[in-house]
Amino acid sequence: MAAGVLLEARGVTKSFGGVRAVRDLDFSLGQGEVLGVIGPNGAGKTTLVNILTGFVRPDRGRVVFRGKDITGLPPHKIANRGLARTFQGMRPYPGLPTYKNLVVPLNSPRVRKTAAGRFGDLDSVALDLLEEVGFERDSSVPYKTADSLPLGYQKRLELARCIALRPEVILCDEVFSGLSMAEISSMLPLLEKLLSRGIALILVEHRLRELFRITRRVLVMRFGEKIAEGPPREVLGRPEVTAAFIGRGSPP
Repeated sequence: MAAGVLLEARGVTKSFGGVRAVRDLDFSLGQGEVLGVIGPNGAGKTTLVNILTGFVRPDRGRVVFRGKDITGLPPHKIANRGLARTFQGMRPYPGLPTYKNLVVPLNSPRVRKTAAGRFGDLDSVALDLLEEVGFERDSSVPYKTADSLPLGYQKRLELARCIALRPEVILCDEVFSGLSMAEISSMLPLLEKLLSRGIALILVEHRLRELFRITRRVLVMRFGEKIAEGPPREVLGRPEVTAAFIGRGSPP
């Protein structure tokens, strides 16, 4: 494993029936780095996130984190090693108050181990985390059930649940999707703060203008394959990437 590399995918392949969702994909992610993953609908981006986080087992290939093979481990064990994720379709505990959604990850084996008993009241810690991602602590919002929150707050809750796990990598699946420009503008500093702490990010995103404000490297997928990787503006200038985004060509 190359020095400074935190997460790697090596020849990862996954098919569903006759559809090759991900094909022989390789990439690496460094400590404290941000990688954008882009491509048209159906390119295999979410399947890749599911493979990396244990929700889907690849047919072939390996996922390596900190030099150890984590391929096929269940999601909770991968999260416990330091890989957290958000979901494109938010998955809060709907009947719980919003702050209680954070008490669950705060009770995880990883947090209990890394915190070493230094936490005080977990409800208070949960409220602190919500305040960190933009909830008004003295308002009623943290006490509302999570499924009653507006979309912007639910997106922030997804991110807060990741932060609660004290991860080394956070994989964000469409974190900007459905948000207003004002909400996106307030979300970007949160992501930059995570990077400043040394947390690496993988951002699967369709909002390219906003994505390019935070990432210096993107991976482009088409029909499950990586067709380009590099600096955003350079990559978007390549003919094969232009063709992928405007729908030309046919699957390999």
